[in-house]
Amino acid sequence: MHRPFTRVTRVGPVNVGTRPDQRGKPRHTAACTAPNCGWSASYSNRDAADLAARTHRCPAH
Repeated sequence: MHRPFTRVTRVGPVNVGTRPDQRGKPRHTAACTAPNCGWSASYSNRDAADLAARTHRCPAH
């Protein structure tokens, strides 16, 4: 079942969004949208996802 992201924010080329996991607990994902980057990471804490987005150094940029 597709669960849409909520609370999506953008930090430079990185999008951070929140969605429930299979058990209904919120998961926070940071993903770079730059072409040829492909970086993404999932966290149980929104602050960690925001920090990852702010400190990501995109090799494609």
